[in-house]
Amino acid sequence: MVTLAQAGARGGDRLAVRFTTDRPLLRAFLEGDRLFSAYALCDLDDREFSRTRWGMALEREEPVAVVLEYAGVAPQPVFTLGEPDGVEAILRELIRPRVAYMAMLQPAVVAVARQYRIDPGPAMVRMWVDRSTFRPHSGVTTRLLPSEIGDLNRLYDLGFTSWLPAGAIAEGVYYGVRVRGQLIAAAGTHVISREARMAVVGNVLTHQDYRGRGHAKTTTSAVTQELLRTCDQVVLNVRSDNPPAIAAYRALGYQEHCRFEERLVHRRSGTWDGIMSPLRRLFPRKEP
Repeated sequence: MVTLAQAGARGGDRLAVRFTTDRPLLRAFLEGDRLFSAYALCDLDDREFSRTRWGMALEREEPVAVVLEYAGVAPQPVFTLGEPDGVEAILRELIRPRVAYMAMLQPAVVAVARQYRIDPGPAMVRMWVDRSTFRPHSGVTTRLLPSEIGDLNRLYDLGFTSWLPAGAIAEGVYYGVRVRGQLIAAAGTHVISREARMAVVGNVLTHQDYRGRGHAKTTTSAVTQELLRTCDQVVLNVRSDNPPAIAAYRALGYQEHCRFEERLVHRRSGTWDGIMSPLRRLFPRKEP
């Protein structure tokens, strides 16, 4: 599908927007910001690619923006990269989820807001490490096995909203800390790409009774060390309003790459927004 979309920020210029499955073309564009594009690069691998849908904006046949929509139960993840007017054109013409978790760099926020209402929230920090900067943290951990998925999900049930399948451990890297047989801390991976030699650390959680003892740093260190055997870079996300976590990751050698927005967004409806806009003016939200 190819369509021409008027891009207001470009004045009289016109962008072509289209769906694409051209992985070499997508990879070349995403490599322009490899660290921010880590999830998207990993999704180009065979195991993930069938679950994705990609929209691209081009000017004179040169890519200027990409939007990735990952399949699944709404709200699904959506990733944006590139020139804001190109992102907006794709979201207006091609990738149009009703509700989504959208990742966007700050320059794209205004463009996204013309198509979506964006929930408030703190900025996210993308951090990264490689073999030259990694500083391992000593501590006793064990690599988790698929048979231990029940223990892992019981731990995660304290802080996460969805349970993981056993395949998450089989296909990823998870390390944990046990006290008297109970799993009290764990860290793992969201996605690993052997083609891109990139991995994303996530699902880091410590039982509330054992926090403040360095277990998150210990498990994250073990996962990172294992990933760096085959990956050139490892990345993770942390909320900007969580200085202790940022400090812990810095202690492992992680560095800040960028700050970005990862927000729940809702597709704008002319009728609904027409009703709500006057109400918002009459009853403005009070900041805490």
